[in-house]
Amino acid sequence: MSRIGKKPVDLPSGVSASVSGQKVEVKGPKGTLSFNATDDVSLAVEDNAITVTPRGKSKRARQQWGMSRTQIENCVLGVTDGFKKELEINGVGYRAQMQGNVLKLSLGLSHEVNYEAPEGVTVSAPKQTQIVVEGIDRQLVGQVAANIREWRKPEPYKGKGIKYVDEYIFRKEGKKK
Repeated sequence: MSRIGKKPVDLPSGVSASVSGQKVEVKGPKGTLSFNATDDVSLAVEDNAITVTPRGKSKRARQQWGMSRTQIENCVLGVTDGFKKELEINGVGYRAQMQGNVLKLSLGLSHEVNYEAPEGVTVSAPKQTQIVVEGIDRQLVGQVAANIREWRKPEPYKGKGIKYVDEYIFRKEGKKK
């Protein structure tokens, strides 16, 4: 039994959901998101909550049960509150600034890195050493943050690079004489 899958996804006030076949569409104050579930689970909207139940007792059905419920919950959370990832830049001369929809990064390379934010995600740089990625789609927000971090991952000796705010960098000791 999936402990996650058993719980129904509650719909807060101002959020509506509709199920047509295997597609769930969630509408809220921040926008609309949809999720296509596999044929291994069945979906139903009952008294202001979405329930997910497996079809059969196969291993795949049990796997999809919890995953589908979590994806639907992420849709509900996205249209109500949205998601946010914060990145921090460490290093001498490393900085970020926004110009329209393009994030310009100076990361010690021979050229500036220009990253254009995809549709559905807002990227902002409140400080030169801070980047904030916000949006309603959790997967897209995380992917954009990972793409930005990929340009200069934090290194273990001085900690220079782009890291998540809550990330811990395991520091190594340098060479000894």
